[in-house]
Amino acid sequence: MMDGFLFVLTLLAALGCGMMAGVFFAFSAFVMKALGRLPAEQSVAAMQAINVAAVTFAFMAALFGTAVACGALAVFALFVWEERFAPLLLVGSTLYLVGTIVLTIAYHVPRNEALATVEPHSADSQWTRYLSGWTVWNHVRAVAALAAAATLTIALHVC
Repeated sequence: MMDGFLFVLTLLAALGCGMMAGVFFAFSAFVMKALGRLPAEQSVAAMQAINVAAVTFAFMAALFGTAVACGALAVFALFVWEERFAPLLLVGSTLYLVGTIVLTIAYHVPRNEALATVEPHSADSQWTRYLSGWTVWNHVRAVAALAAAATLTIALHVC
């Protein structure tokens, strides 16, 4: 059975995963589509501005605070492996850490940094490649974060 601290940590991690899934879903569902309808010059300038504006305390705390919570849950799960909820904690945490954090650091951040150096008026072909690849892998982040939220929520029910 989960004690109070573990229950609260799991709940906060599930909520954080759900919140990040919503952010990624919004980008996939309409932000990137809207940018794709603009001329490349405007799209690049807008995405450059979004990438700068995204680096706020609130967003970073949600993204990486959830990662810290998931990391703690994954470690804790290994120590209580005999509990029915332990595999769910490990799977949910791994989904978020790999499908969201690793993907963000390994794929999205380098592309965002590369886009930051592009001159918007000469970005037609670069924008097309950026838009399609970034969006596909953002779908993966959204699904991974949502699956993590669902799995952690089920762990709360199983406990």
